[in-house]
Amino acid sequence: MIRQFLASAALATFAFCGSAHAGATFDAIKAKGYVQCGVNTGLSGFSLPDSQGRWTGLDVDICKAIAAAVFGDGSKVRFTPLSAQVRFTALQSGEVDVLARNSTWTISRNASLGLDFTGVDFYDGQGFVVRKSLGVDSATKLEGATVCVQPGTTTERNLTDWFRAQKLTFRPVVIENLDEVESAFFSDRCDAYSTDTSALAAAKVARAQNPDDYVILPEVISKEPLSIAVRQGDPQWANVTRAVYNALLQAEESNVTQANVDSFAQTTDPTIQRLLGISDGIGSELGLPDKWGYNAVKAVGNYSEIFERNVGAKTPLGLKRGLNALWTNGGLMYPIPQ
Repeated sequence: MIRQFLASAALATFAFCGSAHAGATFDAIKAKGYVQCGVNTGLSGFSLPDSQGRWTGLDVDICKAIAAAVFGDGSKVRFTPLSAQVRFTALQSGEVDVLARNSTWTISRNASLGLDFTGVDFYDGQGFVVRKSLGVDSATKLEGATVCVQPGTTTERNLTDWFRAQKLTFRPVVIENLDEVESAFFSDRCDAYSTDTSALAAAKVARAQNPDDYVILPEVISKEPLSIAVRQGDPQWANVTRAVYNALLQAEESNVTQANVDSFAQTTDPTIQRLLGISDGIGSELGLPDKWGYNAVKAVGNYSEIFERNVGAKTPLGLKRGLNALWTNGGLMYPIPQ
């Protein structure tokens, strides 16, 4: 009986491994020659088109890294701007192959939406921005305030839960369109605007006539692990997106950059050898070229370069690494080893 059980388990394992290498999504991506990536309709520092329609931002660079790993070319990606209300439907329906759109990884979304979240590319938290002239230095002083918020997001639920826990009242001003909700706040229709703190910083830069007239309050009322997401049902494609993101973290930890990656061609460091596909890589297991990690880093740089280029201290957003620093520097970013 034991021998029969082990044999059955081995067959089941073999069948599972085989299915992981026959993903319909990944096969379709390779056949059409590009990755269709769902991004925000326009969020400074994360995904924003310029006047020529060229997309830039942290989420955009993640998508370019995935395309570079698959095709050896970071330009083999197309971007679909998605609102918060339709982002998950677009992924479920196959309109996009991967979602890199400041979307919070929650257990309920994992369980109910048919999605796999494959890598937290930005640790965030919900906060509040107000006009300095309001004279408020803490969210606990927002009793009776009007608060602008988008529906269909974790933000709306968090807002209600937090005010209830604080025994405070508020009046939500619920507006679906992102541009409209931000316009409502900056035209003084609301006392406060609540969303992820990174988005609040972006809104100040992009929408306020004078950003210094506004202040982000110190309270962070939620955990918002913003993650890459794919449809369930293609574990190979999920593994590809997961591996590429972790390669960007490993590159930072190993001090491999876009500028110096070629200098590691003769390295004897086994971790870097695996990262760059010099030896003992996992390209074949992922269905990728041996140099998939090299191609990703060469296209966009490591995670630190992506962060600093798009949202870091020298950008208009001026964000500190904080929780998004490597684990060796007091943050939560931890590359899974190959």
